[in-house]
Amino acid sequence: MSVVAARFAEIVGEANLLSGNAIPEDYAHDEALSFAPLPPAHLARPATAAEVAELLKAAGEFGVPVTARGSGTGLSGGARPFAGGLVISFERMNAVLEIDTENHVAVVQPGVTLSELDERAAAAGLTYAVHPGELSASVGGNVGTNAGGMRAVKYGVTRHHVVGLEAVLPTGEIIRTGGKISKVSSGYDLTQLIIGSEGTLAIATEIIVKLHPRLPHGATVLAPFETFDEVLTAVPKVIASGLDPHVLEYVDSLTLAAISHHENLSLGVPERIRDTAQAYLVVALENRDNDRLHADVGELGGLLGDLGALDVYVLEGGSARRLVQAREKSFWTAKAVGADDVIDVVVPRAAMAEFLRRAREIVLSRDAGAAGCGHAGDGNVHLGIFCPDREKRKELLTDVFALGMELGGAISGEHGIGQAKSAYFLGLEDPVKIALMRRIKASFDPAGILNPGVLPTEENAK
Repeated sequence: MSVVAARFAEIVGEANLLSGNAIPEDYAHDEALSFAPLPPAHLARPATAAEVAELLKAAGEFGVPVTARGSGTGLSGGARPFAGGLVISFERMNAVLEIDTENHVAVVQPGVTLSELDERAAAAGLTYAVHPGELSASVGGNVGTNAGGMRAVKYGVTRHHVVGLEAVLPTGEIIRTGGKISKVSSGYDLTQLIIGSEGTLAIATEIIVKLHPRLPHGATVLAPFETFDEVLTAVPKVIASGLDPHVLEYVDSLTLAAISHHENLSLGVPERIRDTAQAYLVVALENRDNDRLHADVGELGGLLGDLGALDVYVLEGGSARRLVQAREKSFWTAKAVGADDVIDVVVPRAAMAEFLRRAREIVLSRDAGAAGCGHAGDGNVHLGIFCPDREKRKELLTDVFALGMELGGAISGEHGIGQAKSAYFLGLEDPVKIALMRRIKASFDPAGILNPGVLPTEENAK
């Protein structure tokens, strides 16, 4: 055993430290499509914040790059390790420590999955509202990327739900930020700075999240439209109606056909409608009262008809759940049908129609393909890109990302920058902001060991 491995094993115990070929292949990658796996030198499975702190201190002393890992479901290479590096896996730090029904918060360790948190919260009549599409994802991973998902139109994203953290700095110091409080105006908001930093500033070892009352009644409406413009024109009208949907998604006809086939999903849409519709709107409503829910569904159906929907389908129970689940799994469908990349540009909601039109023109000009869906309620566009030529794809993505920024948006709405988009981010973002980010990074991580290939590091400027 090397000196480095021996030091890590001393901290977490020999049974919880793997090195070299003993590390399973799964730890060499996340779900980003554009990278080959890269095995780390070491894998540590700590059980406490104190062990994480000692690991980081040791990594700093030896100059070992560190990658924090939850469930490995990220889509941007943020959990892809580095050659000679250390992966800190939180599979042993996976407890729901508390469900506080008076303050409506949960206290969890970073390895807790969304499904585990949801199960515990449901037993108390509550819910954690962030559902980014993969319920095996960890809460810690969601904090790292500021994950969103379909419910963001009503409930917001991760940063709207995390009220406090215990976090370990790369120096081995442990800090607490926020708490079981709904607001704070006392100094810099370190909680919010750490959220979305993709493991480059600190590693969260305990997370306090808001919970919401779980509403017992729900319904999902599927509305086909003849054109994209009609779908996206309908979105602000649905939001302005006051019906307060918790899901408001668009799905293009190709993607709906693919996910329906992949998930063996029958939605009862006649062939004549399928042949005409270019895109669909998926709208889910919830209520504590079933009669009020039915009234809202009726109002929604009338509104969508007035806005040009070819028809309106109210999906019952199992069909509704399966459609939402299939939409949540659209990445896996894109992967199964051979997408070369999946992007998640976000633009102002009113700019979605222009973005989609011009992005498709860019894709076609490169003899490539694109299909997808998105969170129509908050302007987050998810496109599977079909372009096997790496250089051509790089040019295409540069133009698409630049378009999103031109329209007032950002390269990533919820997947994060990771290693997959770092070069684009550094090339397109304001250099003054990049320089500020580098100074912040240096303040937190003077040795530069935390996820050094992500966000504002010099390595990815090359």
